[in-house]
Amino acid sequence: MEESMRKRLNATRDRYNALEKELEKEEIVNDVEAFTKLNKEKGNLEEAAKRYEEYLKLERDVEDSLLLEDDPEMADFAKATRKEAQAEMEKMEDEFKILLLPKDPNDDKNIIVEIRGAVGGDEANIFAGDLLRMYTRYAEKQGWQVKLLDASLGAAGGYASVSVLIKGDLVYSKLKFESGAHRVQRVPKTEASGRIHTSTATVLVMPEAKEVEVNINPNDLKIDTYHSQGAGGQNVNKTESAVRITHLPTGLVAACQTEKAQLQNKEIAMQMIRAKVFAFFQEQEDSKRAQERKLKVGTGERSEKIRTYNYPQNRVTDHRIGFTVNTLDRVMEGEIDGIIEALIHFDQEQKMLEETTNA
Repeated sequence: MEESMRKRLNATRDRYNALEKELEKEEIVNDVEAFTKLNKEKGNLEEAAKRYEEYLKLERDVEDSLLLEDDPEMADFAKATRKEAQAEMEKMEDEFKILLLPKDPNDDKNIIVEIRGAVGGDEANIFAGDLLRMYTRYAEKQGWQVKLLDASLGAAGGYASVSVLIKGDLVYSKLKFESGAHRVQRVPKTEASGRIHTSTATVLVMPEAKEVEVNINPNDLKIDTYHSQGAGGQNVNKTESAVRITHLPTGLVAACQTEKAQLQNKEIAMQMIRAKVFAFFQEQEDSKRAQERKLKVGTGERSEKIRTYNYPQNRVTDHRIGFTVNTLDRVMEGEIDGIIEALIHFDQEQKMLEETTNA
């Protein structure tokens, strides 16, 4: 093992052990905020720390096997033991390269996903609905919860725009690369001549932000109320229960009309605007790290074409990493694990490349 890796693993193990002792202190146990923060840090270090302990045990096994080689009766057993341990250690060293990569602080957060029909009129809105169904099915398979926050129905089906909250374990870590323009190639339901059309819908994935994580001045907000609307402008609520919040410094807008009470809609709209403002400033911060951005899986901007769904050929292609699967029918049913794992693996490779370059 390289000395630099060993030093980092020793520091990780020492910090993990220190946190275990810290979390046993009464003053920490009684401080919910401090306990939660330290427990989260401990959780982030746990896998690397425990795997390193296993590695050290294998090192000791190798040393012991060398001592046994002088014993004729034990020599063959010792060699076999050492060979097996060294193979496992080599495998673990590759694991450590990933485990020691800087953690994205947002990885364990819930997310707000905003999907909009873009180019293609009614077909784009229908495709936006298809994407929502795809993510909903995927979330169900993961055991996550999906809650509708806001929706503007398309005249011919689907959504002109729709926002949902997805809650669960490590949601952002798995869906953070979904932001961008998704392109569909198929014969629309609205097409009489049977011609293949190309339409797009945009996806924006934002980590859920708590009030303490983003400082929003109430004076920077413009809050409007209006009647909830159904498809085609049909009035479905006689009271002004719907709420639209505009963050004046950035021009970001969040709206909610899914609840009957105005107060509930306002709370949801505030939750959405916090996530949007948090994502906005995070994007600005990321843009300052030019080298890091070059190594990321895309920029996460809505205008960036990230994936094509080709119905005639039952094919899905992610353009950022050149990854293709010929199982579009299953992908649209939420079986997107292969695509997501490929994106995560590529991102890890790029981060390791960056670390090697900067070393």
